[in-house]
Amino acid sequence: MQVEVSNRQIINIAGPICLSLILPQINHLTNAAFLGHLGEFPIAVNGIAGIYTLVIYMISYGLTNGMQVMFARRTGEQNIGAMGSIFMNGLLLTMCMSVIGILVTQTLAPSFFRMSLHDPHIVEAASDFTRIRIWGLPFLMLMRLCTSLYIGTGNTRLLITISLFQEVTNIVFDYGLIFGKLGMPALGLNGAAYASILAEIAGFVAAWGLLFMGKFQVKYKLFSILRPDWKGSRSILIISAPLVVQYLFSIGSWLIFFIFIEHLGQRPLAISNMMRSIFGLFGIFTWALGSACNTMVSNLIGQGRENEVIPLIRKITVISIICSTALCVLINIFPYLWLRIYTTDVTLMADAIPSMHVCTLVMLLTAVAAVVFNGVTGTGNTRVNLGIEVLSVAVYLVYCFVVIEQMRSALHWAWGAEFVYWTAMGSLAWFYLKSGRWKGKKLA
Repeated sequence: MQVEVSNRQIINIAGPICLSLILPQINHLTNAAFLGHLGEFPIAVNGIAGIYTLVIYMISYGLTNGMQVMFARRTGEQNIGAMGSIFMNGLLLTMCMSVIGILVTQTLAPSFFRMSLHDPHIVEAASDFTRIRIWGLPFLMLMRLCTSLYIGTGNTRLLITISLFQEVTNIVFDYGLIFGKLGMPALGLNGAAYASILAEIAGFVAAWGLLFMGKFQVKYKLFSILRPDWKGSRSILIISAPLVVQYLFSIGSWLIFFIFIEHLGQRPLAISNMMRSIFGLFGIFTWALGSACNTMVSNLIGQGRENEVIPLIRKITVISIICSTALCVLINIFPYLWLRIYTTDVTLMADAIPSMHVCTLVMLLTAVAAVVFNGVTGTGNTRVNLGIEVLSVAVYLVYCFVVIEQMRSALHWAWGAEFVYWTAMGSLAWFYLKSGRWKGKKLA
């Protein structure tokens, strides 16, 4: 794949990624909607436990996002011989990180919840949920290994098939295991955890099935080097390790945000989980365009066309703003329509409206900042990504501590933390790209 700076190719790459991201967000929306009809407590627990699980899962995203950059760069260079080494060493690293994630969760998660949360019932329920949910991590990481190859080589349409397998499985087992339907036991909140594991197994089977059916192992010589080597693993870690730490900082700060929200009470936590679900669904266009920006920037640099990187990022940013503006208008015209998915409690919906207005403003800002930040990732300067993330998170956490923990402000002011975070991130990323210091960066 040799990319061109055109709206058509941007949409061709981002479109399938977008469709593949819609289904996981429908998955989360379905989880939250089903659990919401069991009451405020399950949806509140799902919020805090889900964010903790997401923190651990960011290990997968950071590692495979780094490999995606490498696959895209080698594709741009037409260096097919290097693909097998990246894949096999990535396979070893994903398995090692899966073991670490499971061990950490099984041994430390309950203690973490006890030390950080106030409500003992939420502590117990969140601990049980995460200790079940974490067993899906190896399957998710193996699936992400394949999808990073598909995105990096421009085969993004395959992501739709993988997501369909994954999300149909999740919805069916969510319905069955949460409510005790279709001949399954009624497990309530933990039913959602088991359903997610089964969905990740389905996604793994689909991803690897497509790999062999499409003969990717032949085209890219994926198994020509069967023994992982330290040099290859080190090259992946040089690119990926800062991304892993970056995502842990990013989602870890969000976990702290939800812990502070839990200190405000069960209802703010339930509302926040609804906000996370709604805006996760409507943010998929931004994240798809960000992922496309990552791949296309890396590919252009691999072709030696560095002067076209900034114009490409501008093009993608304009498309992102247009999509987000249309969605924000839709949300604000029909706010109760979306909230009724989760609850029939009129007072809960009324309490959620101010936070919804704040989140729509954040969506517009994210439309710019996420694309620009992914442009930095595509340059391969992942240490710069980490530095930007650390500075942005520092500002974010100061705001959270002062406004939420100390001032005990209303929930919509708490969600203003996201505005602070994305402003800092977008500004720093854009200044770096405009400086031109990324030019000439070579990947090992």
